[in-house]
Amino acid sequence: MAEEHPYFRRKTPVELLGEIYESSKGKLKIYIGAAPGVGKTFKMLQDAHEARLEGKDIVIGYIESHGRKETEAQVQDLECVPLAEITYKNRHFTEVNVPAILKRNPEIVLIDELAHTNIPGSKWRKRFQDVEELLEAGITVWCAVNIQHIASVNDIVKQITGVAVRERVPDFFIQKADELQVIDASPETLQKRLLEGKIYKSDKIEQSLQNFFTINNLSALRELLLREAANEVDEKIESNDNDIDGPIGVYDRILVCVQYGPTAERLIRRGARVAKRLKAELYILNISSESEGSYSEEKKQKIKLWKELAAECNAHFIIEEKGKKKPANIIVEVAKKKRITQIVMGQSARTRWEEITKGSIVNIIMRHLRNTDIMIVSDGRA
Repeated sequence: MAEEHPYFRRKTPVELLGEIYESSKGKLKIYIGAAPGVGKTFKMLQDAHEARLEGKDIVIGYIESHGRKETEAQVQDLECVPLAEITYKNRHFTEVNVPAILKRNPEIVLIDELAHTNIPGSKWRKRFQDVEELLEAGITVWCAVNIQHIASVNDIVKQITGVAVRERVPDFFIQKADELQVIDASPETLQKRLLEGKIYKSDKIEQSLQNFFTINNLSALRELLLREAANEVDEKIESNDNDIDGPIGVYDRILVCVQYGPTAERLIRRGARVAKRLKAELYILNISSESEGSYSEEKKQKIKLWKELAAECNAHFIIEEKGKKKPANIIVEVAKKKRITQIVMGQSARTRWEEITKGSIVNIIMRHLRNTDIMIVSDGRA
């Protein structure tokens, strides 16, 4: 009997039920920017008007205009679900009215300020949890957030700006997004908008220019946003396709292959310079012909040196035992697993006769990897 091809394998009842459940949920679209004022909410409202003209049933669940006239103008002609009113410590607040949205049951709902913490007395502590409930009910949600509110980059943002951001959205929620739309604006454009009073009121402009809205801060946040967005793209690609023969993402990864020779440390430094220039992730690979327990004292010291150098270069150090495998095949396996985009190697010590009889390492790698570049560094240039 012929073996069933995996693409035509009959799905199990559990898999079918899982697909039905996922298809019944709403879709999540996140508009993300590097800083306030880039135009996330404005673009979301523009898209809402276009969707409405296409016949989509779309409503506003919560929009924060910050007094921006252009944003307030975009709200017109769109249906707004009344906000929930909550009294806390004798003060009145408004929050997203999840029960009212569920009762209205639109096709799409717009919810701004995703990182917001709800007032005590709300059903959920965080606004992203309100969004989760709506998604579970089959309602598609469009929402907006800035990069500094993503939990995993919180420490980096504090280093860049000196500001500790308290309102955060967990990474697992961002990873749920069916669509991530990056709203970009140059630091100069943002400063111009700030001076024109399009981001904050006049009493906050000078303070913002001196603190958060400096050119250096905005440039760093913008770069952080673009890198994180690229990471999200790569992770989705990798989770959706485990059988590809090379990298197809947008994030560079460098693999430096080192042997026990005089050029190893120079190769690592060369790879580190390439990685720094490309802002790429760096891996150092050594293929050992013996098990770790059999290492000589000299070899242990050499590996310790490489690990220290890798740490200085912010690189991942990998040791693979050769066993019965060819070194080229091990390099190919590591490159596929790590989605390597560039391999850095020293000149082969093999003679021409050995290459004819045993095969060129470079040729073997090229035969098994697609979309991966190989850099051969001569002994004198590493």
